[in-house]
Amino acid sequence: MVKIRLRRMGAKKNPFYRIVVADSRNARDGKFIEEIGTYDPLADNAVKVDAERAKYWIANGAQPTDTARALLKKAEAI
Repeated sequence: MVKIRLRRMGAKKNPFYRIVVADSRNARDGKFIEEIGTYDPLADNAVKVDAERAKYWIANGAQPTDTARALLKKAEAI
């Protein structure tokens, strides 16, 4: 199953996330299909998403995780 989920980047105690489309069997920070956005929890304007690509993947069966769904709604991508 294809999922839209977060991939953790950044240094220790300084997280930065990329919103990616990945196969659910792959590791959290492993292989992914496409990067569709970023999330920086330490910044004010934290979420940046390519709404067109997010809608495309959801229309083709990708399931966002709970956190990813909340971020996509915040960015008005879904």
